[in-house]
Amino acid sequence: MADLSVRGVDETVVRALKERAAAHGRGAEAEHRESLAAALQRPRRKSFAEVLASMPPVGNDAADLASSGVRLNNPFV
Repeated sequence: MADLSVRGVDETVVRALKERAAAHGRGAEAEHRESLAAALQRPRRKSFAEVLASMPPVGNDAADLASSGVRLNNPFV
């Protein structure tokens, strides 16, 4: 396994890591490994563009409104 050193960590973060480690019954180093692994194993969130691209086409809003008798005050439609 590789070694990893992290410098410049805020003291409050270190304290929280040690408190979480104690709550889980392990050392700070083991808690750090578990926290890193858990954060990196989460499924990647989709980007906004990916979410939009995955949406099925459901019609033409302007055409649907026009066919229902609603007049649009948009000169570009």
